[in-house]
Amino acid sequence: MDLILLVLGLILCLIGILGSFLPIIPGPVSSWLGILLLYSTSTVEFNLNFILITFTVAISVGFLDYIIPILGVKKLGGTRSGQIGTIIGLILCLILLGPIGIIIGPFLGALLGEMSTNKSFQDSLKPAFGSFIGVIAGSIIKFLISLSFLFFYIDIFWGYRESFF
Repeated sequence: MDLILLVLGLILCLIGILGSFLPIIPGPVSSWLGILLLYSTSTVEFNLNFILITFTVAISVGFLDYIIPILGVKKLGGTRSGQIGTIIGLILCLILLGPIGIIIGPFLGALLGEMSTNKSFQDSLKPAFGSFIGVIAGSIIKFLISLSFLFFYIDIFWGYRESFF
């Protein structure tokens, strides 16, 4: 049973890395589940503090992933309408276009939100670009956290490797 949990945990860590770029899969949370499975084996001593800290990081990064595009709009001069447009665009395009909607949606939402305040198309592009930069930044952060979770997984496994085989 331990070997099954070990393999499933590794698979979840790798899926988590993919999930950093595929919006359907919650990257850091998937990687965290992989670590949890490793700690669920009878071989690895359970570390509640580590599990709680990594869980908090995974959930926080998941939450930030939705906030960063809004901050990108704000940072590049967007209005409240652009920020609201970013949220609406994200949700609608994710539903209508699937995974690609998480990239296009915030941009289009911010662009239309800014244009609704009588800004020109040209003036609306800068805040909309901020939402795009936010999406990219969020993906990079998710990737780095998921990758670090994989490194944690490998490090923990390596310490107990002789007990598994």
